[in-house]
Amino acid sequence: MKDIILETKNLGKTFKKQEAVKEVSITVPRNSIYGLLGPNGAGKSTLLKMIVGMLKPTSGEILFEGHKWRRRDLQVIGSLIEAAPLYENLTAVDNLKVRTTVLGLSDARIEEVLNIVGLEDTGKKRAGQFSMGMKQRLGIAIALLNNPKLLILDEPTNGLDPFGIQELRSLIKSFPQKNITVILSSHILSEVEQIADHIGIISGGILGYEGELRKGENLEKLFVEIAGKYRREV
Repeated sequence: MKDIILETKNLGKTFKKQEAVKEVSITVPRNSIYGLLGPNGAGKSTLLKMIVGMLKPTSGEILFEGHKWRRRDLQVIGSLIEAAPLYENLTAVDNLKVRTTVLGLSDARIEEVLNIVGLEDTGKKRAGQFSMGMKQRLGIAIALLNNPKLLILDEPTNGLDPFGIQELRSLIKSFPQKNITVILSSHILSEVEQIADHIGIISGGILGYEGELRKGENLEKLFVEIAGKYRREV
């Protein structure tokens, strides 16, 4: 039996009268890369925001390492959802220093995470002068400060050029070897296809498919079939 780090059971979120997420049950194996696929507006971000405590579920439950999710679990969960939370007038080191101070972490961790994401040589350059790819990597460095067991990345390649995408892809693929499980949301099939071990396809707030990503599988055909079946009428 696989070692499961995270499960959601019949998780739902309703905003006023609209069900953004409908009874979604996902299972994420430890030290894997789980690709959460879905078209824009499918409910991916809402699902991830519930997992990191940014939104309160309307129904269902979240299990982390076998127990019901509690706020203190965020001590070992890192996330980058939407834009990287950067102070653009500060250097990479100073951005991380703000977080280590708030979290009560050792400053030695700053150099460690900068090395992991390849930003150790940015010196006095301010974050506002960084390329989009560098900003994303700094956002991931912030998410890694607390030595997370689970790292959640929501559309991390948005706005990146091909070189930035390639660098970020290599970085994400290295995490399971560091005992970091990754949940990666995207609507770009080719990206998920190259790095994910497991996938879930969500459309119209419904999880229509979940399983291992098998080599040679026609992901585009599967995605179109599932997403087309459940997607909301716009």
